[in-house]
Parts: sequence; structure tokens; C-alpha cells
Amino acid sequence: MAVSSRHAEDHAETVAWTGAGFAFVGRERETGLLLAAVRHPPAVVLVEGEAGIGKSRLVHEAGPAIAAAGGRVLTGRCHPLREPYPYGPVIDALRKAGPWLPPVAELPPSAGVLAPLLPDLAALLPVPPRPAADAHAKRFQLVTGLRSFLAALGSAVLVVEDAHWLDEATRELLLLLTRDMPEQLCLVLTYRNEDLPPGVPVLGPAYRRQPGVSGAAIHLDPLSGPDVQALARAALGAHATAELGTVLYQRSEGLPLAAEEDLITLAECGPRASGPGPPGDLLADLAHADVPRGLREAFVERLTALSAAARTVVEAAAVLDVPAAEQLLARVAGLEPEQASRGLTEALRVAVLQESETDRYYFRHVLAQRVAYEQMPGPLRGSLHRRAIAVLEAQNPPPLVQIAHHSQYLGDPKAWLERAEAAASQADSLGDSGTAAALLHQILEQPGVTGDRRSRAALALGNIAVNGVDYVSDARVLRRILADPQLPVATRGEIRLSLGLLMVNHAGDRAGFREVARAAEELADRPDRATRAMVALAMNERDENGDQGWSWMERAEAEAALSPDPAVSAAAQATRLTLLARQGDPGVWLLTDELPRTSDDDEVMRQTVRALYNTGELAIELGHDRRAARMLHESRDLASRVSFPRLECYSRIALLRLDALAGHWSDVESRFTALCAEYPDIAMAKTDEALTVGQVVAARGLRTRAAELFTAAAAYGEMESQVTAGLRAAAGLCAVRLAGQAGPEAWAVAEPALAALRGARAWARGTGLVPVAVQAALACGHRDAARLLVADVEEGLRGTDAPAATAEFHTARGILHRETDPAAAVKDFETARARWSDIGRPYETAHAAELLGAALSASGDGKAATARLEQALAGYEDLGAAHDAARCRRTLHDLGLTKSAGRGRRGYGDELSPRERQVAELVARGATNHDIAEALFLSQRTVEQHVARMLRKLGTTRGDVQSVLRARSRQRG
Repeated sequence: MAVSSRHAEDHAETVAWTGAGFAFVGRERETGLLLAAVRHPPAVVLVEGEAGIGKSRLVHEAGPAIAAAGGRVLTGRCHPLREPYPYGPVIDALRKAGPWLPPVAELPPSAGVLAPLLPDLAALLPVPPRPAADAHAKRFQLVTGLRSFLAALGSAVLVVEDAHWLDEATRELLLLLTRDMPEQLCLVLTYRNEDLPPGVPVLGPAYRRQPGVSGAAIHLDPLSGPDVQALARAALGAHATAELGTVLYQRSEGLPLAAEEDLITLAECGPRASGPGPPGDLLADLAHADVPRGLREAFVERLTALSAAARTVVEAAAVLDVPAAEQLLARVAGLEPEQASRGLTEALRVAVLQESETDRYYFRHVLAQRVAYEQMPGPLRGSLHRRAIAVLEAQNPPPLVQIAHHSQYLGDPKAWLERAEAAASQADSLGDSGTAAALLHQILEQPGVTGDRRSRAALALGNIAVNGVDYVSDARVLRRILADPQLPVATRGEIRLSLGLLMVNHAGDRAGFREVARAAEELADRPDRATRAMVALAMNERDENGDQGWSWMERAEAEAALSPDPAVSAAAQATRLTLLARQGDPGVWLLTDELPRTSDDDEVMRQTVRALYNTGELAIELGHDRRAARMLHESRDLASRVSFPRLECYSRIALLRLDALAGHWSDVESRFTALCAEYPDIAMAKTDEALTVGQVVAARGLRTRAAELFTAAAAYGEMESQVTAGLRAAAGLCAVRLAGQAGPEAWAVAEPALAALRGARAWARGTGLVPVAVQAALACGHRDAARLLVADVEEGLRGTDAPAATAEFHTARGILHRETDPAAAVKDFETARARWSDIGRPYETAHAAELLGAALSASGDGKAATARLEQALAGYEDLGAAHDAARCRRTLHDLGLTKSAGRGRRGYGDELSPRERQVAELVARGATNHDIAEALFLSQRTVEQHVARMLRKLGTTRGDVQSVLRARSRQRG
């Protein structure tokens, strides 16, 4: 209630009468919920309630407790009508963070992206990075920078008020923030549910509170009768009788704002000469007002008491509908500066208007603005709207959104359309896609909008939607545009292409390719966009599309030849190289070496990055690991240079996978965890983590966890247009089932995966599937299926340059023949071992050596068998593949190839024995005794004994084994 303003001295009397602000009553439970959530960050708190219920007051009252605990509160507000400014409410909040920022040298470089949006803080922030290439990359840069900025503040609460007015861009920014929140951040949103679309959450349908994020959903109900009585007593003291409290409650129906407006009305009577306090009987005063219940009537009564100047200023503020400077209010009101100042002072004194921190004046509540606006006669409203347009058009730059708003209220559709389109263009150019989208929706909904204007609006809105993060909302927008029968064919093709790509890339819905194919035909007159559609279709190798890929590729190249844009031809070339690499074409490497590494056209360079990454990743599948490393390092560095963060991330994922394939397993989980945290919105990072870590934990014997990881990866693989991830996941899951002696379950996994392999003709890619599929088929007695698969692979590999798939073929054929032709199996396993060794993959080399050793033993060469099995055992032990090492030892023992031990056994005293060390490492990774028994081929009783001795020697409990092992490792190192 107290007003912080240069006009404040003029209403000191009223402030004194009302007790310098209304008491905060009836919200103890809600305050407790809010503070409890804030004390356990990261957290998302949603505060919901009707207008005037006290949402902002609740958050404000919690502020001192938050500050006392060391928290920093940053508040931004949404407005229903504002000029374009990207992410306005969030940026408004961040502007206040200057005093809490650490020295610029301690801030992550990524925070520099906020410097252009926060000019007042630019000197406190790192140098801005080079602007990203496209909308996705820019959003990624911004979200990363926002996280870095907020994390640097430490304990912080970001408050966004009136979030029902969030524009789409800001909503998506906050949605992305909630998916990977800084550890000490709490996000608080206040909003009115009735002002949201039916059934749509405040952060959109895609919002889900993430694991590890606390929070609360707080609904504010009206105050009770005793609460309103307490409010009155705090304001009026002894004058607040029980009868008065009852009348206030009946009039307000428990709405705090309505009760406070009645109390202000009483206060306006002022103290009487006969003594302090209100004049006469307060009940009589309220009765004399003769108004119905509710805020509207209370506010109207107060408006009528204003002087002519004050009333005119209030009317101008109601028409402007945004916080406005005194000078702007005076001009729209048509008053001289001195008259306007007196009128504004009066409006502030009686709390009809209030002042912001930036000398802007606005209504205390949206309901008050509505009442003031609706009380004006229509001709007066029209006159003020016209005057507002004239005044605003004279500004530089003119606030186009506000001008369009006033034109709309004047009922001038032609003027509104021109101004709305200009405002949307201005907003989009400033990066405020949320404001642009709202205006474009309004344009398309107007009757009579046809031709070029309709096409421009539809294309602009489609471009905004396809770059969003809320698939459900964005797809709905695009489908609604497509349903417009007035769209020109080419425009329809553009929108359909956007929808198809959105369905494929965001939702994994391959029905989107049908939309893309239709778009390709509709875009016959736009070769640039037609090429984009055909390139996407060429890349799809699912749904029996493998045979059509090259057909689409040839059409794309023909379309690209019609375009003067070199980037279009570069995109077609990058796609051709990808298809060649998928096939294991030996000529692809020379063509890749000829790609341009320098160009003045950044988009051409981004296509080089795409080609290098695609072929580099495929080089891993093909088994050219050293070449893959060179290409992926180059794609990573070039992506950084041309601001292509998504491909930079992809390259880093593939390089981390290469490290794991090279046997660097010790920190692979932590490195993937860090990478996923750095790129939380890139699903591929989590998928490759699941595939790579799944193989490692399976080798260690943690079959249950491995199965969970491979199952999760398989779900993502089904969404991809490429089959590779799905085949890798199926191979891992099949191997886990075979390790558990579940042959039928393994074959059930392998069979559909083999169908995908055949449909895509992905013979050249070494995904690990073929050997385990042959093993699963044999385990189920399907020898003919195994034989057919081996024959198909052999035929599919003819003329390819695919060392990994060739090694897998020899492994599979060796498995097929090891019982019927041990000598032939020996040759195949030896070929596989040599090829894996040449490629540089120690795990696969050890596995081939193990198979070779068993085959040598079956053929009667015990000495060679022992050498190869011991080689395999050493390889497994070097990697920490405890399960495989235990199996290899058992094979040596079962074949009678182990050397007899000397008399007695070495004593280890208080040190862990090698077996106890293995047990400790498995326990540290969360393995149960059952898991350990399966991993090390031991009985449950033996495992229990090992665990007991291990815990005794370490002097700890099972839950602390990991920390004890780490501490010992640090002491040794």
C-alpha cells in the first residue's frame, strides 16, 4: 500500500491512516510451502490463483526469509501488451543481479551470450560469443548462458510474475531451464489459471518436473472471515469491529484486493478534528457508499471522487494499458505538464495508480485497469486511442505493437493489419519470437486476409513453430495453418515441410516423412526448399525406404543444380557422402578429403561440418577408428568456429565413444554424465551414454543395469530415421539375454532387429548384432536362419571397405561352424582377432581371442588354446571386464588348461585379495550379491563370504564402499 515515489509526501496522511501497508494475513500454510521448496533447490514453485488473490504479495512476503538464508531474489513481470524484447520478463529479472555477480574471470564464457541483452551489466560479463547459426543453436547458446549466469549467483530465486502472459519464446526458455536447473536455483511462477488455454499448464504441455527437482503447486483460496477481520483490525485498530469485518468479508467474498480497496475507501475520508481514526460509524460509511459487493463497485466509487485532471490521467493510463512515463500520460491525456502532474499525484495519493522502479505509472491491478477502461464512454475511448497512436508514432523507434493494439481497438482492420505485420517483423528481427507469434496468429485469424500477406504470415509463424521446443503446441499451430484453404501451393509446401521435419526430429514420428514427401511435390517452384525436403527423405533408411534413398538423392541434386545458393549444393553433397559412407563405399574418403575447409559462406562451412561428422561417425561403424578420430576432431573444431553447437556436441559424443572403444573405461561414465549435463536437451548424448555405458557394465557383470540401459537406448533408436542406434541397442540386449542363458528371449530381440538390418541394407556397419544373432538363433535351434544370415552378410559385404563388419562376419561364421567344423572356425576367429587388433579395439580383440582359444582346444591344440585364452584373460583384466575375465578363467579350468597352483595360498592380511578387490568394485557400482555371483561365476555363499571379508578389511559399510575405494586411490596416486 505504501508508495515509493517522488509524489509520496502528498499522501503521507493516507499511508499513516492505513498503517503503512496492509497486514499479511491468512497465508501461513502457503508461505510455509513456498519457503520449504525454496530451501531445497533446485525447485520449481507454481503459485496459482484468481486476480487480486495475493500471489505477488505471497512471494514478496517470503523475500526477507529467503534473503536471511543467503538467497538472492530476482523478479521479472509479464505484461499483456509490451514492445518486442527477447525474453523480457527473464531479462528484467536478471538486470538486478549485478551486485551478486562474481568477478568476470570466474564466470563461464558461455554467460557472455547475455551481454547484448543486459547492456547495463555487459562490463561484468564475459565477451559475447560469436552468434550462433540458426534458431536452435541460438536457443542452445542462450539456455547455456542463462544456466551459467544463474549458477554463478549461488542460491537464487527467479520469480516470474503473471506468467499467464508469458510469450512463447520466454515460456520455451523457462521450459528448457527446468529440464536442467542449476543446483541452487528455485524458479517461482505466479499465474492465473483461468487466463491459460483450457487444460494447458503454465509452462506448456511438454513441462514435467525433472527427477531431483523439488517444488510445490500452491493454489491460493479466498481469505476466510476471520482473516478479513484480522486485515481490518491491522488497518483500523479498535475501529474494526466484528460487524465491520463481517461486512467487509461479504463485500469482498474473501478477495484480499477487494477488501483492501474498501479499506482505502474508508481511509480517504481522513481523520476528523474530533480525534484520530475514521469519521463516524464506518459501517454507515460503507452503507452510504451504496455499492454492490466486489472490487468493481468499490473502484468505480473511488474513480468518481477524482478531480477532472486526475480522472483524465487515469483514463489515459487505462487506454495505454502499459506502464507509462508521466510525459506520455500527459500527451495522451491532452493536459499541460503541470495539470498532468497534479492529476498524477492525486491518482497516486489515493492508490488508483502506482509507480514502478523506473518512473513508470500503472494500475495497482489488472482488474482496476479493466474497470477504468470500461467506465469510459465509447467516443472518449476512441479519441484517446487515436491520440495514443499519434503520440506513439512520433517516438523513435515507434512502439509498433502498441500502435497495432490501438488500431485494433479503433476497428480499423486495414490499418491494424499493416501495423501488426510491421510489429511482427520488428519483433522477429529482435529475437522476440513470442510477441511475433501472437501477432501472426491474430493476422491469420482476421477475415479477408489473403494473397501475399497471408503467405508471409503463415511462413513466418511456421518458421517460429518449427524452431520451438514444445512439440504438441508447435505441431498444432502448423496443422492449423495447413487447414487454411486459402494458402498458395508453395506456401503450403513450406508449412508442410516444417510440420514433417518437426514430427520426425522432435517426436520421432516417421509419419512425418509422408508430409515431407508431399511437401517436396508442392515445392516444385522453390528448388532450395525442395532440395531440403528431398535430402531429408534420402536420409531415411527405415520403413523399407532404403531402396528409395538414392532416388531421392538424385532428385535432390537435380533441384540443387537449379539453385544459385552454394549452400544448397553443399547440403546435397554432404548427404551424398553420408549415403556412400553408410554403404562402406571405398571412394568416400577421397571425396571427404576434398570438402572445402574455408569459405566466406558460413552455411557452406556448416555443411562441411555436417559431412565430416556424418562420415566420421560412420567411420566408427565401419571400423576405421583412426580415420574417424581425425574427422571428428576436425568436425568438432570447425563446428565451434562457425557456431554450430549441435554438431560440436555430436562430434564430442562420437569421440567419447571412440575413447571407450579404445579401452579407456575407467572414467567413461563420469565423462558421459558431464557431457549430458552440458547438453541436457540433446537426446543423442543420453542414448550414446546408454549404449556405451551399457556395454561396459555388461562386461563387468551388471546384467540388470545393462539391460535397462540398452532398453532405454532401443526406445530412442526406434524414433530415429537411421537404424544404427537401434541395431546397437538390440545387439547389447541380445548379448545380455544370452549371458543369462535366455536364448529364446535373445532371439526375440534379434529377429526384428535383423529385419531392420536387411531393410536398410546396413551390412557394412559393425553394430555387434550379427554375431549375437547367430548365437541366439543356434541357441533356439534355428540353424537355417543362422546360416542364411551369415550368407546374407557375406553377400552384402562384397566390394565394401568395412573392417568392423568384416570382423563381425568372421566371428559369426566361426560361431556357426565351431561345432561342425572346428578347423574352419579357428580360421574365422583368428581373422576376426587380427582385424579387431588392427582396428584398435581391445575388448573385441579379447573376445575374439577367447572364442579362438576355445575353438583351438576343440581342434586338439591345447598349447595354442592356452596362449589365446590367457591373452583374452589379460585383455579382460586390463579393461576391468570382471564378468568376461571370470568366464575366461572358467573356460581355462573346464578345458583343463590351467596351470596347477603351488602349495599353499598367498596371505593378504588386511589388504584386499584380487577377488575381494573385484567384489569391492562391483559393490561400489551398486551390484547385489546375486549380481556378483552371476558376474564372477560364484555361489551366493562364496560371495557372502567375500563381501564380509572385504567390508571388514575396509572398515566400512556396503553403502560407503565407493567413497572408501576412491579415498584409497587418491592416497596411492
